[in-house]
Amino acid sequence: MMKPPTVPAIELIPVDKVDVINPRFRNTRLFKEIVANIAELGLKKPITVTQRSHPEGIRYDLVCGQGRLEAYRLLGQREIPALVVDANSDDCLVMSLVENCARRQHRAIDLLHDIEGLKRRGYSEAEIARKTDLSVEYVRGVIRLLEKGEHRLLRGVESGHLPVSVAVEIAETDDAGVQFALQQAYEKKELRGRKLLIVKRIIEQRRRRGRGLGIKAPKHNGSVSSESLVRAYRQDTDKKRCLIRKSEATRDRLVFVTEALRKLLADENFVTLLRAEGLDTLPRNLANRFEASAEG
Repeated sequence: MMKPPTVPAIELIPVDKVDVINPRFRNTRLFKEIVANIAELGLKKPITVTQRSHPEGIRYDLVCGQGRLEAYRLLGQREIPALVVDANSDDCLVMSLVENCARRQHRAIDLLHDIEGLKRRGYSEAEIARKTDLSVEYVRGVIRLLEKGEHRLLRGVESGHLPVSVAVEIAETDDAGVQFALQQAYEKKELRGRKLLIVKRIIEQRRRRGRGLGIKAPKHNGSVSSESLVRAYRQDTDKKRCLIRKSEATRDRLVFVTEALRKLLADENFVTLLRAEGLDTLPRNLANRFEASAEG
């Protein structure tokens, strides 16, 4: 049974006593932004940890805030503000997954809407950069791409695959200029390996379907060649692979939600609270899933 909730306290704890129990890969560009923001503006949100006993004394397991912790270490700070919560290892893992999923699903979309909305309301590029904690060059590039309707390139920028400066060059040139921009980015080591392949795919989709998402480019009349057939086959294969990836991601999220609900519903105090609030019913499909797994 889960322990009753307690109000977490913010404490200054030594950074060398915090252990990352669930480390994850970090995008280099995003991490540099975190370090720069903390160095300039300070820490806006404390990390979250749970305390545990250790033969050498008290130590802490990190729940949320790996990037903030690593930034503090890189900046040479000895102590960091932290929310100290009472949670076991399973609860820590669930909390970490929820924070990471929320950030991945919303960061790019919210950032794009912030910049676009502020520009419409008359804010200057410098003012937008201050409000969003981004560089003026980045904001200026995003605004230029928005004005040109380059939503495919913007998606590549926000996913971290395409530097905004390269995206602007692509948006303002022809096919020959695109190849030159890619070559320059490769020589400057801005695009290498998997990133270069992804950007080439984005450019090909932009050429075939248009600058905006979901907008197809005009069809051209002409005879069908072996090259066009191979290209059509590859396009259809890419669509099927994309569909498979999306279905697998959806399955994983359903499993995560189901297991989280199962753990919550095993807590009698939580179930009693749901009954008191009139929230003790479930959708039929979800209830059937619980019953089937319980019988199995």
